Amino acid sequence: MKHTVTGVYGILPADLDDDVLLCKAEAALKGGLQTLQFRDKKSGYKRALKRALLLRALTKRYNATFIINDSVQLAQASDADGVHLGRDDVADLSNIRNDIDDTMMIGITCRADAVFAKLALQSGADYVSFGAVFGSSTKPEVPVLGLPRLNKARQMFPNANICAIGGITIDNIASIKHAGATSVAVIGGLFEAENIEHRAVELIERWNKA
Repeated sequence: MKHTVTGVYGILPADLDDDVLLCKAEAALKGGLQTLQFRDKKSGYKRALKRALLLRALTKRYNATFIINDSVQLAQASDADGVHLGRDDVADLSNIRNDIDDTMMIGITCRADAVFAKLALQSGADYVSFGAVFGSSTKPEVPVLGLPRLNKARQMFPNANICAIGGITIDNIASIKHAGATSVAVIGGLFEAENIEHRAVELIERWNKA
C-alpha cells in the first residue's frame, strides 16, 4: 500500500553523527511525527545505507512513512516508502516511474516552477514541493516564494498533494495550511528545538487546528 504525505513532514538535518541522528529522529516520532525524510549528502553509500536501515527500523516501530532524499538506489535498498528528488536528480522526468516500483512514493522539488510541477505530476509524482515559502536558514540561497504564490499553486493544481518548505516555524505553520498546502516540511523548526518531542506535538496540534 502506498503511503501519502500529509501534515507535518520532518526532514532530518544532514550530516549528523549516527547517535544524534537516531536520537533526534526518535524524539520527533515519539511526538507523533508521521513522515520522516533522511538526507545524507557527504558520507559514502555504504555508511548512508547503514544509517538509512537504522532509520527504517525506527520508523517501522512508530508506523511512520520513511522517505530518502536524492537516491532511488538508497531508497530501494533500505526499503523506504518513498524517494524525494530534486530537479538535478531527474535526468528524464517522463521516465521517473520506469525504474521505481509503483508502491514507492515519489516527491519532486519544484521550488517556484509551476510548469515543472505540472510535468512532474503528469509524469507520476505523488507530491510536489514548493518553497522556500519563507526565508530559510537551511537553504538561504533559495528565493522566497511567499504565501500568495503557494496559494496560486493550490489553485493551479486543485487535486495535487502540495508540500510547502522553507522557514516553517510554530508561528507560521497555520498560515501554510490556510494557503493550501497538504503537507509542510520542517527542518530547523523541529530538529533545532530544545525539546524535539514537545515541538513535534506542538507543530502537529497547530497544523490540525488550522
